[in-house]
Amino acid sequence: MSLDVTALADQVALRRTAELYALGADRRDKALWRQALSEDCVIEGPGFQLEGLEANLGSIDMLGVMFRRTLHRVHQVVAEVSGDGAEGETYSTADHLLKEGDAILVWSIRYLDNWRREAGLWRFARRKLIVEWEETRPVTVRESAA
Repeated sequence: MSLDVTALADQVALRRTAELYALGADRRDKALWRQALSEDCVIEGPGFQLEGLEANLGSIDMLGVMFRRTLHRVHQVVAEVSGDGAEGETYSTADHLLKEGDAILVWSIRYLDNWRREAGLWRFARRKLIVEWEETRPVTVRESAA
């Protein structure tokens, strides 16, 4: 069995892009999304499509309006690299702490992803959010220092 170090490094970098996206959403950190999204990135999902980096950065503000906090987990990233492009799927779970009451909205989601290598870094060129199912459940909220 041969080990293709370049292919392995690409897979790690693609996953890291998905992790930066998730972390940026949870921290409401636009700088992290600037690392993860291309200038012409298109993100679409149920009832929305945002085109361009600045429009997509605005959706971070909406997370803060809609939810007290979020917690995204990246489960697996399966991608095929072809030159400076890649296509694949990212499976995730997103917990959204609702503004009112102590409840979370949990989304089990898949992203259909297209990445582009730009100046040696992998960034999302396109993401399509598919919510496979959702549930709302009560939680006990413990305020954190961070």
